[in-house]
Amino acid sequence: QVDLMESGGGSVQAGGSLRLSCEISGYLKDRYCLGWFRQPPGKGRDGRQAVAAIDNDGIKTYADSVRGRFTISIDNAKNIMYLEMNNLKPEDSDVYYCAANLLHPCKITTMTITSTNNNWGQGTQVTVAS
Repeated sequence: QVDLMESGGGSVQAGGSLRLSCEISGYLKDRYCLGWFRQPPGKGRDGRQAVAAIDNDGIKTYADSVRGRFTISIDNAKNIMYLEMNNLKPEDSDVYYCAANLLHPCKITTMTITSTNNNWGQGTQVTVAS
């Protein structure tokens, strides 16, 4: 288990940018899969959807809805994962959560909240005004 703490959310106008951070505390497996999920308003935990993932080889995958606008990265020295979000749209307004120790293969298409038994962080709210 690792502890996760998200930050960097906020309110922006459509077309704006935000960078989310996820501080990872604890032992991260050498062969890791990390990701970002988002939870729409009014939906519970089961409504979280994966939007970006990265593995220990640096391979990144994205949901179709964010590809070309969001970039996932990790600073291994600091154990911080980032989600750079550009050209934000009102439909990106959600609570964003980072996830660790996700099951392999590390691919968005097969990733759900059951892909990890690790604890979740508190999330960070992103609000995009039109």
